[in-house]
Amino acid sequence: MRRIVILFGPPGIGKGTVGKILSERWKLPLISMGDLLRDNVKNSTSIGKTAEEFMKKGELVPDSIVFEALNDRVKQADASTGFLMDGFPRNLSQAEMFEKIVNEKDSVVLLNLIAQDSILIERLSLRRICKNCGAIYHLKNIPPKKQGVCDICGGELIQREDDRPDVILRRLEVFRNETNPLINYYQGRHRVMAVSAGDNPDNILKRIEELKLWEQKDPTKLKK
Repeated sequence: MRRIVILFGPPGIGKGTVGKILSERWKLPLISMGDLLRDNVKNSTSIGKTAEEFMKKGELVPDSIVFEALNDRVKQADASTGFLMDGFPRNLSQAEMFEKIVNEKDSVVLLNLIAQDSILIERLSLRRICKNCGAIYHLKNIPPKKQGVCDICGGELIQREDDRPDVILRRLEVFRNETNPLINYYQGRHRVMAVSAGDNPDNILKRIEELKLWEQKDPTKLKK
């Protein structure tokens, strides 16, 4: 049986942060689709070469290529007992593809991280990213030692265009419109569990541990 957790939630909810800590605690790899595609491009794999053609044009990589990269990744030895997903699936088409990876013996949980919009807007609008190395800072929670300068490489810290409050509100609206059907899709197939993620990582992780995810039995997969 593999333990599979889909980390789900809006922009700014902290899926990456929570995922990294859970990955270490549970000894399961965290699979970020963005990182996975970039690794394929960097290593010049056949998948990476195809994906790069779309990336260079500023286009989204087709779901079929994303799925191929994921399918290869979950077959690796470190994922034999399970894995955590960050950034996939994001729509019904991807969810249906993901079901081809899952088998009846797997224990699958969609962990829905939730928080008020005001919290998400603050998190994202105060985020700064190094223009050179990509290191991420937060002006309130993880400020750089020197204002506007990356601690690691000395590069300039910038605010992404989509981290402005007005843009964030639109991103949240798009997220909900596109992902509500996904929640409905998973209910009845696997467990869907909501966790309040509006405060610090320690409290969020404590709530997740209290769910005792792996002590519960999977529901009958009614729609399979």
